[in-house]
Amino acid sequence: MNLRLAFSVVAFSAAAAVAVAQAPASAPGAAPTAAASAASAAASAASAAASAASAAASAASTAAPAAGGKPYTVVDGTKVDAFTMDGFRTWRAAACDRCHGPNQEGLVGPSLIDSLKVLSKDDFKKVVHDGRLDRGMPAFSESQTVVDKLDNLYAYLKGRSDGAITSARVQQIP
Repeated sequence: MNLRLAFSVVAFSAAAAVAVAQAPASAPGAAPTAAASAASAAASAASAAASAASAAASAASTAAPAAGGKPYTVVDGTKVDAFTMDGFRTWRAAACDRCHGPNQEGLVGPSLIDSLKVLSKDDFKKVVHDGRLDRGMPAFSESQTVVDKLDNLYAYLKGRSDGAITSARVQQIP
C-alpha cells in the first residue's frame, strides 16, 4: 500500500470515528451503543491502515534498490532511496566519522572512498563485522544496529566511492 494512501486512510478513519461518536442519538439507549460500535470499527480500520503503512515503510528501508545492479539509487548526487538513507543513518549512529572522517576520506582510519573501490561487498561486511584489531578497526558484531543495517551501510558507502553520491550528507528521495 502506498504510504500517502495509507496515511490518508488513517486520517479519514479517525475523522469518521469522531463524526460517528458526535452524531446525535435517535433512540435513547441504542444510539450510544451504535456510535461506540461504529467508532470502534473505524478505530480498528485506522489501526489496520497504520500497520500497513508501517509495514510498507519497513519494507522500503530493508529492500535494496534494483536500479542497474547498483545497491543504491541517487538523484542529483545528494538524494538517495530509503535503503541507502538507512545506510547514512547507520554511518552516523556508529560514529564511523571519528576514524574515517566526515567525508569518508580518512583520518586515523583509511579513506572508505578509496577502500570500497577495491573491497568486495563480502570483504567489507567481514571487516565491519569482525574488525581489524591489529589496525585499530573495532568489530561491530555486537552492534545490532550495524549488523542489521550492514547492507544499507555498504550501499551508502559504495555510492560515495562510486562518485554517485557527491556529498557526505544526503537527503531521502521524497
